[in-house]
Amino acid sequence: MSYWRLILDKPASGAWNMAVDEAILEQAGRGVSPPTLRLYAWQPACLSLGYAQPYADVDESRLAANGWDVVRRPTGGRAILHTDELTYSVTTAPNEAIMEGTVLESYNRIASALLTACHSLDLPVSMEQHIPLVEAAKGAVCFEVPSAYEIVLDGKKLIGSAQARKREGILQHGSLPLHGDLTRIVQALAFENESTRENTAIRLLKRATTAETHLQRVVGWETAAQALVGAFQLTLGLNFERGELSDAEKARVEELIQIKYAHPDWTRRV
Repeated sequence: MSYWRLILDKPASGAWNMAVDEAILEQAGRGVSPPTLRLYAWQPACLSLGYAQPYADVDESRLAANGWDVVRRPTGGRAILHTDELTYSVTTAPNEAIMEGTVLESYNRIASALLTACHSLDLPVSMEQHIPLVEAAKGAVCFEVPSAYEIVLDGKKLIGSAQARKREGILQHGSLPLHGDLTRIVQALAFENESTRENTAIRLLKRATTAETHLQRVVGWETAAQALVGAFQLTLGLNFERGELSDAEKARVEELIQIKYAHPDWTRRV
């Protein structure tokens, strides 16, 4: 079995969460840190934009009125409102077996573990294999459209993921909505008029779902995290050791927050 580091983080700001993912990417990619599965949450709720998504999609006044953060991810895709969810990130060097091959091949491997985790939570999910990845870029809301090898429940998107392949390493992260109202995201985005906002909310509920919607009960973050760890062990043959960020990673996180993820030049770059 391969040895991986497991990090279970307390809820944190969007800037901190994205800085941590990138700091691990740099260190793991250089072989300084081991490949890492990190499970985390967000506090306060945070709208994350895809790497190339226009900042004009954000409704700043509504975002502020709700007390929500905004951050730009290092990965692609469209907007996600991170709240009431479990977020995972997988970070490795380029030659790590699980991430070898094409993007779709690595997506497929990780999706198989996500499937196993959901099944252990009594969620009868399936893997979407027919929609090309570029479809996820249509519209401002990420969860409106499932992409290839993403996880679907009752015909609706449950887990969305995105991957960044850098020279130093590979990062894939994604979100499992556990409970709550998915349509809250329309209160963070700009629309031409209120009718379009309302129609987007209606369309979103037809295309995306949460664990609670199917089970009619709330799955706790800790329960979902345990299921994910077990599934990665069983499906991908990984051996986890609980760990924390190294001193070098912590220092880099603070730097990345200041110069990138909490800085308007990055957030508003498009």
